[in-house]
Amino acid sequence: MTEDYLQTDDLMSSIDSGQSAVLIVIDHTQQPVELRDGVLKLISYAPHENIVSGNAMDDESSEFQWHVNFIQDISLREGEYVSVSNYNSYSDIIDGDRFEIQVRYNRKIDAFRALGKLLGGARDYMVLTGIHGDLVNFTEKAQFDTQGVMVDCSRNGVLRPKTVYFLLNNMALMGLNMLQLYTEDTYEIEGEPLFGYLRGRYTARELSLIDDYAFDLGIEVMPCIQTLGHMGQVLQWQQYAHLRDNTEVLLAESETTYEFIEKMILTASGPFRSKRIHIGMDEAHGVGEGRYRQLYGYKDSSQIFVEHLQRVNEICERNNLQPILWSDMLFCLAAKNNSLQGYYDETNNPATPELVSNMPSNAKLIFWDYYHTSSDIYSQKIQQHREMGCPDPWVASEVYIGDTSVNKILTNNVVASAWTWSRFWTALPFTFEAVRASTVAAKSKEDGVRNAFITTWGDEGNECDVLSALPALLYYAQHGYCEQAEVDIQILKRNFEGICGGSFDDWVTASKIDDTPEGTPITPRSTFTSNMSKWLLWEDPFLSFLSPQYADEDLESHYISIEEILSKAISEKTRSNPFNERLELPRRIATVLSLKCFLRKRCVEAYRKKDYNQLLELAHGRLAVLRKEVDSLWKYHRKMWMKTYKPFGWEVLENRYGGLRARLETMFDQIIAHVEYINTCIKDDDEEEEDENEHKRIPEFEVDLECLYYGAKTNLLLDYARVVSTSRPG
Repeated sequence: MTEDYLQTDDLMSSIDSGQSAVLIVIDHTQQPVELRDGVLKLISYAPHENIVSGNAMDDESSEFQWHVNFIQDISLREGEYVSVSNYNSYSDIIDGDRFEIQVRYNRKIDAFRALGKLLGGARDYMVLTGIHGDLVNFTEKAQFDTQGVMVDCSRNGVLRPKTVYFLLNNMALMGLNMLQLYTEDTYEIEGEPLFGYLRGRYTARELSLIDDYAFDLGIEVMPCIQTLGHMGQVLQWQQYAHLRDNTEVLLAESETTYEFIEKMILTASGPFRSKRIHIGMDEAHGVGEGRYRQLYGYKDSSQIFVEHLQRVNEICERNNLQPILWSDMLFCLAAKNNSLQGYYDETNNPATPELVSNMPSNAKLIFWDYYHTSSDIYSQKIQQHREMGCPDPWVASEVYIGDTSVNKILTNNVVASAWTWSRFWTALPFTFEAVRASTVAAKSKEDGVRNAFITTWGDEGNECDVLSALPALLYYAQHGYCEQAEVDIQILKRNFEGICGGSFDDWVTASKIDDTPEGTPITPRSTFTSNMSKWLLWEDPFLSFLSPQYADEDLESHYISIEEILSKAISEKTRSNPFNERLELPRRIATVLSLKCFLRKRCVEAYRKKDYNQLLELAHGRLAVLRKEVDSLWKYHRKMWMKTYKPFGWEVLENRYGGLRARLETMFDQIIAHVEYINTCIKDDDEEEEDENEHKRIPEFEVDLECLYYGAKTNLLLDYARVVSTSRPG
């Protein structure tokens, strides 16, 4: 699914008026008891306010009314549902009768998936013809037993419960039936005040309410924690030093460690109905090589990992929980390579007889791969997981694979991801390709995958608007309800408009803030996508040491164009696509980058030509406007954060904005001081000063910059620390 394919003219011709042409009427009191509370939630949520409860025959606000009723039908296969109307066209309706739609379903989630598809159908231009047959008569069959979403709540941003509710409403209408909130330390543990200290941790009450809300919508909330690596937020405190192997990894083989892990597991699982728990254990680099070796001596890291897994699994079994965990360490330890290359190396297969015999049968493995756009690697790795005695692997998207011919009940999982980390807006085109590759492999009849989830990570500060991943979640969900390798683009777009209240094409366009004017082609060899808007924003403006990377690109015009497109998408589509207002963040980023990208270059040219009038004009003009726009971006981003996340964690991003604002002020002050010095200097040019005035020169403008990354140019994925300065701390 290429970007060009997504950006074709919208075949749906969105209904331009704010008032929906279709009113969906559901008398919730007449629906199956299990659906009533969920129906009321979705009535309150509907972005176009086009679902009402009760008899709305006298309502004059819409041209057409669809009266929807749900019937649970256990004769249907699990995951299958059927929507049928009594008429195909409004012209066929007999006087006194009404247009009725009956949805027969087996699972609760599929009833709400059907409602989501009806919301999408209500946005199709064919509605205006009065012929509604194809929009309301359809059937689908889920390709997975479980298809869900994991949201990172450990990288500064802890979603407010109301944001989780919003996400759950969207998931229900998409047909996604499992949610994981990834919490390394962001949940309260009684008697552990430094666990999640000042990090916005969830209370048990909050998690219980989230579980209740999800239950009404047919969604399982699975606790998701860490029990080996990724524990640095806790281990940084002296009070937990006794639990350290190294700064990130818990001390295996220590009884105190397992007492603490059991406390985490019981606390994390307590608020939820689910009897499954994600215990993490990924990227536990250096396991057994720190304090472990000092205390217990040398032992092979793979053995330490498996024995630790056995102990954690025993805790889960004793508490009637089924653990699932990431599989990367089994591959990396076997390859003695902690990089992704060690995980994805097709020749690396850790499935030795000893490993297979020691793997606990209750645990389920998850294969995660966010980088490949070809299905072959996923299929090959799924098979390797089976060879480890895993007949039922997950694929993070996340996926269960079933094979009843294997006696040991061990599950592998394959996980895909929306590219939300280390950027401001989801890299949607690349995400579509990577998700397609993983889900096509996961739902193939040969692999027999039964369960799946997609991740949204927040590495590098959670700068990204997590809700910008909604098009990716819907695309992923569409794949989960069709057998084919491609989804129907027209239905995808109209469903996004009906369910989310935004324009699919506009949201994809916002991803261009990380692209060059010509675009970056996605090929089967592509393994990542640039985060250019991030490194352009945080790059030191005075030094602008990455500017040689984009010297040949007309980024100024590129970002001006993006700003104009997004501004129009917001202002002209507010009524038909109210959620397009979310595009304000990338719009403001585009504005800032259009001003910032070549600011230093212009200043250097004026400085070296000794054109002080031009230099002064740049300072009071472009630089002053940039400072104003950066302030506006900072305040808007802060406002959006506070509505989306708990306040804790924002300080990380605010320090970045503060640094940028300070450097822009210094740049302005230095230019002004230099020009003033030049204009007021009355000494002869040949006269030597004992101490040169600090404003006689601007040394930052006298350095010729070097290209640091040859070949890659702008196709770079850089973190904040790499771009804020050329100097390393310490």
